[in-house]
Amino acid sequence: MCGGFTCSKNALTALNILYIVVAFILIGVAVYGRASALVTNLPIIGGILACGVILILISILGLIGAVKHHQVLLFFYMLILFLLFLIQFSIACACLAVNTKQQEQLAEQGWRPITDELKAQVQTTFNCCGFNNTVNNILDVEKPLSCKNVNKICCQYSTAADCKCPSCMQQLQSTIDYAFKLCGSIGLFFSFTEVIAAFVARRYRNQLNPHEKAYVLS
Repeated sequence: MCGGFTCSKNALTALNILYIVVAFILIGVAVYGRASALVTNLPIIGGILACGVILILISILGLIGAVKHHQVLLFFYMLILFLLFLIQFSIACACLAVNTKQQEQLAEQGWRPITDELKAQVQTTFNCCGFNNTVNNILDVEKPLSCKNVNKICCQYSTAADCKCPSCMQQLQSTIDYAFKLCGSIGLFFSFTEVIAAFVARRYRNQLNPHEKAYVLS
């Protein structure tokens, strides 16, 4: 019977192993991102790394509780997992609900504090000039970035005198939108698996261990 003690134990164990694999993937992505020159020191990398570490700790707690059928550990596991579900579900919905204008505002806030060297590297990599044509004068009024080199690449087949590269926001708009939708979809999916894990843990916690019962009867 799938709803029995052994089935619940195996299901909870499998879910926590899955979470550990996902956590290592998150940590790998964060380490790769930190090693990449284009995203060095960006705060989101630290956030991804923190999520991976927290997920590993929760999964280990769930695994120990599942193997030992430990009532206290399973209780705290359910509590933490439910809180994590609320946070992750809220963030996932926010990512899916962000419109183009809000994405531009968030990207602008991320563009302003980074160094000129990193801005120049982004411009060279994506063949773009400045953040946005409508706000370049505001953002770069103190130290305008040179787009001379990238403009040569963008305009090598153009004869127009005023030819220049598109803005970085224009070049990255589809990528940013895809990233928000992807993060929101994945976060939404895994948030519901956390509800399932909490439900299985609750069911498993309230079940009697047949081995212990047989031992008592003998």
